[in-house]
Amino acid sequence: MTTRSTIHLVDPQLAPLVGLFPDIELSRSTLVQARADSDAISRMRPPPPIEPVRYLAAGYDGAPDVPLLVFKPENARLRPAILHVHGGGMVMGSAYGLRHGPSSFAANHDIVIVSVDYRLAPETPFPGPQEDCYTALAWLLENAETLGVDAARIAVMGESAGGGLAAALAQMVRDRGEHRLCAQILVYPMLDHRTGGAEDPYDNPSVGEFVWTREKNQFGWGCLRGEYALNDDRQGWFSPSLATDLSDLPPAFITTGTLDLFFDESLEYARRLCQAGVSVELRSYAGGFHGFNFFADTDIARSFDNDLNAAIKRLLRA
Repeated sequence: MTTRSTIHLVDPQLAPLVGLFPDIELSRSTLVQARADSDAISRMRPPPPIEPVRYLAAGYDGAPDVPLLVFKPENARLRPAILHVHGGGMVMGSAYGLRHGPSSFAANHDIVIVSVDYRLAPETPFPGPQEDCYTALAWLLENAETLGVDAARIAVMGESAGGGLAAALAQMVRDRGEHRLCAQILVYPMLDHRTGGAEDPYDNPSVGEFVWTREKNQFGWGCLRGEYALNDDRQGWFSPSLATDLSDLPPAFITTGTLDLFFDESLEYARRLCQAGVSVELRSYAGGFHGFNFFADTDIARSFDNDLNAAIKRLLRA
């Protein structure tokens, strides 16, 4: 694929800011430092509106216990909840380091947020992170009454890698038939392990120049895949775009920027969900690169926030 500069396509308010994202090199030899740098950035932020309470959920089928952060507003009422899955390319990030987003959602919508600290690849490849998310959902449902949560109004939400894991969890929940979700909220989700590689079905030269590149994407997916041979019916749990059947999944809200590496896979996943009879709201933001909403004082980020908050309110009847 021919590469070209896409800086002229970046939203005018974002263009001067694109260089503020740290250029984190990802490889097996640099991963420890990349994680440390990512955590250092998160520690620079001010305290969130609601500090979380830590819990442990018993691991699935003998797996290690799963750490959880619970963000719960103080006033007592029966309220909806979101299981939140943080981003980080499958190889970085933590629920605590990225607690500000879920804390704000809990405060702004007066809902309970449970953020799962899933195990990271490559130390824990597929299906470990997915099973951790499933464990977290089971814990949330088992403790719904204690937390003051309406079990019929629980959604899953994630950004980037977290969005991909959220989509995978929705498929796992459907396939296992033990639980139910009322919605899936996928923010520029990481859905297709082929994107950026030799088998990339999209081949879009206008995406992936900034922040999250093809090389980083292939590194993250390679770490998650481990020894998995992609030869069974869990393919969609690994890479949600590989699922052959997307029917009977919960309503979806999907967002992406037009310059995000995940633009094409997000649009295609939304199309296939719609084709399968699933209610889908899709929002695309012109000139937005991966993570553009972090620049909260731009018009494009404000539009994103308005759309996301409206979707949370509508889908959870909050």
